[in-house]
Amino acid sequence: MTRFRVIVTDQVFPSIDLERQILAEIGAEIDVADGTSAGVSRLAMDADALLTTYLPIGADLISELTRCRVIARYGIGVDNIDLRAANEAGIVVTNVPNYCVEEVAVHAFAMILSLLRRLPAADAQVKAGGWGIDRLRPVPRLSELTFGLVGYGRIARRLAAGIDAFGGRLLVHDPFLVPAADLPPLVTLDELIHASDVISIHAPATSETRGLFDAGRMASMKPGALLVNTSRGPLVVLEDLAEALRSGHLGGAALDVFEREPPAPEAIRDVPNLIVSPHMAYYSEPALAESQRKAATQVVHVLSGRAPDYPVHA
Repeated sequence: MTRFRVIVTDQVFPSIDLERQILAEIGAEIDVADGTSAGVSRLAMDADALLTTYLPIGADLISELTRCRVIARYGIGVDNIDLRAANEAGIVVTNVPNYCVEEVAVHAFAMILSLLRRLPAADAQVKAGGWGIDRLRPVPRLSELTFGLVGYGRIARRLAAGIDAFGGRLLVHDPFLVPAADLPPLVTLDELIHASDVISIHAPATSETRGLFDAGRMASMKPGALLVNTSRGPLVVLEDLAEALRSGHLGGAALDVFEREPPAPEAIRDVPNLIVSPHMAYYSEPALAESQRKAATQVVHVLSGRAPDYPVHA
């Protein structure tokens, strides 16, 4: 007998068999919406829970959820959910804050190493029949560089371990931390920007961080510095980054995330020393399964009257 209805708002996985299996333990049935607000609204008015990935869950949609007790996001960030509206409606919001830590840290490090070692340019040169180091200079030594990490959560700490293993100097800007013996030096954002040879962003998208790296802040970066973003697209103003690369002020950049996804091809076409990937830093087969398992488990906990493992507060 069906006790609960759960709606998957936007199905992006190869299969949701794992969720069906987990939710069947409490007699929950899953329906999959078409990924639109209107489609979710039609299905979810009397649903007990939502499982969501990218679909914006705003106040208007939340007001139509007459029975919903939990909105569980498959990923880490919850900037697509109106937390205040959910709180006022008595709906618990959960995320999965620890499912792809290794994957994103490795992806960021791979992007950094590719830029430092000039791998895209070297690959293109050899494939075009060229040879030699002359057109690839300068190539720095990692252990002589300063790496600035904007945000110092789980992912940044894993990345820091890799940088530290190769002897790089670390600086951190994170307004939620206080100095401690086990932390790298904590500095202001301006200090980090002025001192870093490589900046890697690991912060959420909030009203304070949107547009964090714009033309002004990029102009304050060291000439030839590198900028890497595997966190949230709105933190970097893409047009300003393209101009900083075209002018030669920045030595390179790597983006896995964009404010508009996918980005307009003309916005990134022929931008020198720019590496891009299609919002894939989070991905590995084990990470995907972990996200599905943990998100579904939060729904089970809340609908069973238990506290969720990963509540998100407004």
